[in-house]
Amino acid sequence: MEYILTTNELKKTYGRFNALNGLTMNVPKGSIYGFVGRNGAGKTTLIRLVCGLQFATNGEFTLYGQSSSSADINKARRRMGAVVETPSIYLDMTAEDNLKQQYRVIGMPSFDGIKELLELVGLPNTGKKKAKNFSLGMRQRLGIAVALCGNPDFLLLDEPINGLDPQGIIEVRELILKLNREKNITVLISSHILDELSKLATHYGFIDQGKLVKEISAEDLEKECRKCARVTVSDTKKLAPVLDAAGLEYKIIDEKNADIYGGISITKLTEALKYAECELFSVNEHDESLEAYFINLVGGASND
Repeated sequence: MEYILTTNELKKTYGRFNALNGLTMNVPKGSIYGFVGRNGAGKTTLIRLVCGLQFATNGEFTLYGQSSSSADINKARRRMGAVVETPSIYLDMTAEDNLKQQYRVIGMPSFDGIKELLELVGLPNTGKKKAKNFSLGMRQRLGIAVALCGNPDFLLLDEPINGLDPQGIIEVRELILKLNREKNITVLISSHILDELSKLATHYGFIDQGKLVKEISAEDLEKECRKCARVTVSDTKKLAPVLDAAGLEYKIIDEKNADIYGGISITKLTEALKYAECELFSVNEHDESLEAYFINLVGGASND
């Protein structure tokens, strides 16, 4: 598998605080990589290091195969765009003028492509309206447009839907999917809105206290969070042999509860449990959410 970004034992220390504490991760080419962690876990620090806004204390990362210690790392950075914490836009400028200014900053030879870029992010008809009068969702999409100047094929987005209303969230989500599917742009997203992230990500990295605790594809995560029938019975010690005899896959939760995977016949299960002198109290469809999965990984209170 080809990776756009890899990190190897990356560390960033502020005094005695380890913002990153040996982070090792891999972002596959063509993926939408969901970077999940609590506030202070190190998500923004990683993005700032990759962008060159800060420097690592120890360890390294590679971007398009170029080491962070290489003299050519800045050439690799020209192939990426980023929105770090808040959109980098001028509030007293129009959307078009914001993009013109960014074109000047990165040395684009002409303003060709600005009209198409505004259409791409859903801001084709804002005219002379200044960015300060935009909704938060429009500002976020303009910030993404600024990051797309120079035609990058890797985009880093730090909490891109934070604070947006439902409509704004939908618009940004659809834009990210469009960039990935139609423009083949690899996207790394840090987000605390895990339910929304689950609608986007093809891969996940779960970070806690500066370390990656789990890296998994969305396909494998779905298998681990798959739907099941959660049954409550009088005694799971009596339930287990019944499920074994039926060839069913299951997981015992405690002495009263168990999860049964795959299709089951409630009637047949009830009859079998009757013979085993085990009473069936309830059956409910159950699946583990991304948030619950994360909490189980790192423990403690909810993230971010």
